[in-house]
Amino acid sequence: MVKATVGGEYLKEFEKARRDLRALISNRNCAPLMLRLAWHDAGTYDAKTKTGGPNGSIRTEEELNHAANKGLRTAVEFCEEVKAKHPKVSYADIYQLAGVVAVEVTGGPTIDFLPGRKDSLESPAEGRLPDAKQGASHLREIFYRMGLGDRDIVALSGGHTLGKAHKDRSDFHGQWTKDPLKFDNSYFVELLKGDSKDLLKLPTDKALVEDLKFRKYVELYAKDEDAFFADYASSHKKLSELGFNVKDRSMLVKGAIGIAIALTAVILGYLRELNINKTS
Repeated sequence: MVKATVGGEYLKEFEKARRDLRALISNRNCAPLMLRLAWHDAGTYDAKTKTGGPNGSIRTEEELNHAANKGLRTAVEFCEEVKAKHPKVSYADIYQLAGVVAVEVTGGPTIDFLPGRKDSLESPAEGRLPDAKQGASHLREIFYRMGLGDRDIVALSGGHTLGKAHKDRSDFHGQWTKDPLKFDNSYFVELLKGDSKDLLKLPTDKALVEDLKFRKYVELYAKDEDAFFADYASSHKKLSELGFNVKDRSMLVKGAIGIAIALTAVILGYLRELNINKTS
């Protein structure tokens, strides 16, 4: 990914975009859709070729027309409203921030987020995203290509606690949990209950229980929601930063430190003036 420079003005605008995304997602109950957008923009990353990933390319017609991205045009249009108000913020940051906010506003963990992604209009070839009709070996092939591991696969799958599958988008219909707008560990609890007429279990869902290496994480997350939240936040952060240049982050940290120092100076100056007024 091209190196980015993130300064104080960008950070201020970024935080305003975060607030607008919170309002938009809450008002339209579109958290599951926004989370899917973030995943699908990031999930095309190839660690070997350093191509794809969270660079905003999903907004192109070519990528929106990929079979796995059916229905995401609406999410892109929602984000366009935020982009129009905050043009300085990259599409790549907005899409990934939308996923983070979607998790947080539905009761999920707080996910550490560093802005500074650069946009791209170069879409990867179709076929890099997971196919729900396949099993464990396919999941490993897809996620290992990104540079992620078994724990990441299971933790990120827990994001299916949000939302529903739609026949016109994926050939599947139904929801994974009883409350598709609440982020919790119920996805794993339901997985261990076995088949249900009311709730959806895709081949990729069943693979998490049938594969012993995956299953140990399913069992852990089903009994310990705190463990799931901690691992999910870590894995989501990894996914959202695939291909994100380390030098970009150091520049961002310097910018954030500069803002913190400036704010501290203002506060100390105010307290000093207050003290002088009291003693005079």
